[in-house]
Amino acid sequence: MSNISSTPPPLDPAWLDDALRRNVANVDDQSRPNLSALALRLRDIDILALNIKYFGFELARRLAAELPPRQDAAYRPVGLACKPSTQADLESDWCAHWCAQLRIPVVFHRKIWEFCFLLQALAESGQLAPGRRGLGFGCGEEPIASYLASRGVQATVTDLQSEEAAAAGWRDTGQHLSSLEQAYKDYLVPREAFDALVSHRSVDMNALPDDLAGHDFCWSICALEHLGSIEKGMDFVVNSLRTLKPGGVAIHTTEFNFLDNGRTLDNWPTVLPQRRHFEALAERLRADGHEVAPLDFDIGEKPLDRFIDVPPYPGDPSGKLETMRAQHDSTHIKLSIDGFASTCFGLIVRKARA
Repeated sequence: MSNISSTPPPLDPAWLDDALRRNVANVDDQSRPNLSALALRLRDIDILALNIKYFGFELARRLAAELPPRQDAAYRPVGLACKPSTQADLESDWCAHWCAQLRIPVVFHRKIWEFCFLLQALAESGQLAPGRRGLGFGCGEEPIASYLASRGVQATVTDLQSEEAAAAGWRDTGQHLSSLEQAYKDYLVPREAFDALVSHRSVDMNALPDDLAGHDFCWSICALEHLGSIEKGMDFVVNSLRTLKPGGVAIHTTEFNFLDNGRTLDNWPTVLPQRRHFEALAERLRADGHEVAPLDFDIGEKPLDRFIDVPPYPGDPSGKLETMRAQHDSTHIKLSIDGFASTCFGLIVRKARA
C-alpha cells in the first residue's frame, strides 16, 4: 500500500503572493513584455482607470464652467434631510450661497458638498448667530471654525493627539489639526476675532470626556468612518449628543456604501456604512427621544452621480495622478473605496429637549 498522500501540500502564502505579482507584472525580470495570460488580461487596467478619470474630471470641469454666475445667491431654508451628496445639490442656489460665504469656487467635489451641507443645516437650525457655541470633531484643516468666528459663533475644534494622528497617517495628508494656526483662514475672519472665539483641544472620538458639554451644536466632516468600525462610528453619533444642551443639534457627514446592500468595509481604518446602518441609527436615536431629519437615500441621476472615480487618488506614491493633474484637478462626487462605490452622507440630529 502506498504511503503517498493524495492531498497536495498547502501553498505557502508568501510564495503564492510572489507568483501572482510576477504573473501580473507588465514586464519580466529582463524588462521584456510579460506574455502570461493573466498579464495580458490586466496590463491596460491602470491606463483604462486614468482614461475614466480624465473624462470624468473634464466633464466636471465643463459642467462647473457652465453654471450661471450667482454672486448674489442668498440664504434660504430648503428643509435639508439626512442625505447623500449629489450633483443637483452642488448646482443649487443653497450650495452657491455657502461657497460664496467660504470664498471658494463651486466645483463638483464631495468635500465642497460637505461644507455646504454643514452650514445649511446649521443655518436652518438657527445656529449661525453670535453667542452660539459649537464643537467640531476631527477638524483637520477645514475652514469651518474661521467661518463660524466670522459670524460671532464660539467654536472648539478638536482632533487626535499628534502622536496618535501620526501613527494613523492623518498628519501627513493634511487631515489632522494639531494647533489653532491650521484652523485659521485669514480670508474669512480677522485674527483678533478668531483668537477670541476659537479654541483647540485634543479629543479621542471613541472616548469623549465628560466635561465636553453644554454646546449648542457639534459637527464632524468625514471623521466617524475612521474610528475603527461601523459600530464605533454609529456609537460616536449617539455619544456626541452628550456634548450638547437639550435641543442642541449634531451634524455629521461620513461615507456611504450606496451600491452594495450586502457586503461592505468594516473593522478597518476606513469603514463604509450602508443604508441599513443609518436606518438602525435613526431608529435608535428616535427611541431615545431625539429628532432625526428625514432619511433620503436618493443618490441622484445626473452625469456626475453616475461617474464613480477610481484610484489613484491624491497622495498616490506612483505619481500617475499628479501627472494627469497638471491639466485637471481631482473632482468627484462618487468614488471607489477598496472596490465599493461610496459617497458622502449627511446626518442631522436634534437632541431631546428634556
